[in-house]
Amino acid sequence: MPLDIFCRYDSSHTRRPPLITLSALAVDKVRELVAAEEGDAALRVGVKPGGCSGYKYEMFFDTNVDELEDFVKDYDGVKVVIDRASGQLIQGAEIDFVEGLQETGFKVNNPNVTKACGCGQSFS
Repeated sequence: MPLDIFCRYDSSHTRRPPLITLSALAVDKVRELVAAEEGDAALRVGVKPGGCSGYKYEMFFDTNVDELEDFVKDYDGVKVVIDRASGQLIQGAEIDFVEGLQETGFKVNNPNVTKACGCGQSFS
């Protein structure tokens, strides 16, 4: 069951869909990786221009968090940060962690994608 990472409300205080969700496996894996970093880092999730379809995802650990400019949520010790520009492109996305013979790593399931490249690393 996905975890509600960014629950937002509009000006009339009506609950809006979460900005993103993380699966329980993704939360566990991020927690494991942060512990290995031996620091107080947040998982920064973003979108930047590039790839063969226009945009590509980026995820990295970041200690530079601006709580006025970023969406920030702590879930059970896992801090996730998204800049506002990226938030518009990944609204409603789910981040999962998959581990298998052909694919291991974080996977972004983004409902806003209209076109993706064959490798799955970029989208428009």
